[in-house]
Amino acid sequence: MATSRHLALELAGTIRHDGNGGVADDLAEVGGLAEWLTAVRELLAAEGCAGAGPADADREQVLAVRAALRALLARAVSPAPPSRADADRLLPVDEAVARLNAAAAGCPVAPRLDWPQGGAPAVRLHPVGAGGGGLVAALARAAMAFLSGPDVARLRACTAPRCVRYFLKEHGRQEFCKASCSNRARAARHYQRHHGAPAEG
Repeated sequence: MATSRHLALELAGTIRHDGNGGVADDLAEVGGLAEWLTAVRELLAAEGCAGAGPADADREQVLAVRAALRALLARAVSPAPPSRADADRLLPVDEAVARLNAAAAGCPVAPRLDWPQGGAPAVRLHPVGAGGGGLVAALARAAMAFLSGPDVARLRACTAPRCVRYFLKEHGRQEFCKASCSNRARAARHYQRHHGAPAEG
């Protein structure tokens, strides 16, 4: 089943398993931020941030919005456990909410109707007035839209060994974010049954 992408989950997913039992941060360097912005350019355009690049925001501000988002994703999946990547250092909920609200206010936007000849009408957000913070504000707005939208009810933290992703549950029996995580969890359970100790992971 094809799923629609959410800018909020794409941002949260920049913290991921590194393939060696640890956690990687795709935004740890400015180059990583540039690559990620290229990968999500269509989602950014829908938020009124077409053509955004790393020069449009302080990377630390992007990381601050991501930290707030991940704290609120953890709250959204509660009482289930949050992602293991940052479960021990989540921001307090009130601080995370205040951070998103402040970031979203950094660049006001207004809807604008676009209706090209021979095309369908579409409403897009466009910045209103001058001022920076467009990228950070767009990320904060995307986080708020996801957290207050209907898809948040399907949000889960993957519990497979080594996985640290949040994902949207697509069917009633889905427990893991992808098939490889399901296989890894099955292998870990098999190992534990036969060896009496959790598999390394």
